[in-house]
Order: sequence, then structure tokens, then C-alpha cells
Amino acid sequence: MSFQRITVNPNVMGGKPCIRGLRVTVSMIVGLVAQGHTSREILELYPYLEAEDIAAALSYAAWRAGEQEVELQSA
Repeated sequence: MSFQRITVNPNVMGGKPCIRGLRVTVSMIVGLVAQGHTSREILELYPYLEAEDIAAALSYAAWRAGEQEVELQSA
């Protein structure tokens, strides 16, 4: 899956998934939404973000939440 607005760089926020290389993590956006903040409020708090950034963060989080770990049996 392609997430063009989500970047991962070990030199930015310790390699956590961020929005467009900014020091705004996906988890921060998801946390704000979980606390009840609207997209409008988030954009007012972080004017350098765009509505598409919030949507991308939520899509990325949903994709990650759907991943499964498969335990491999040793031979």
C-alpha cells in the first residue's frame, strides 16, 4: 500500500511514521482524533498541516492496525 504523505526517517522523531517529513507523528494525529479533536481544530493547532495529512494518518493507522503477526513454528 502506498502512503505518499507518510514518511519514515530514522533521523526524524526516532523513525516514527510522520506527516510529510515534518516532526508531526501519525500517532500524535490519531491521538488527537481519539481525544475528540476535529480536523478543523487540528489544522488550527498545526497550520502547516493539510486536511489530506489527517486523512492519510488515519488511513495509515487503520492499515497498521489490520496487520497480523504470524508466529512461525521452528523446524
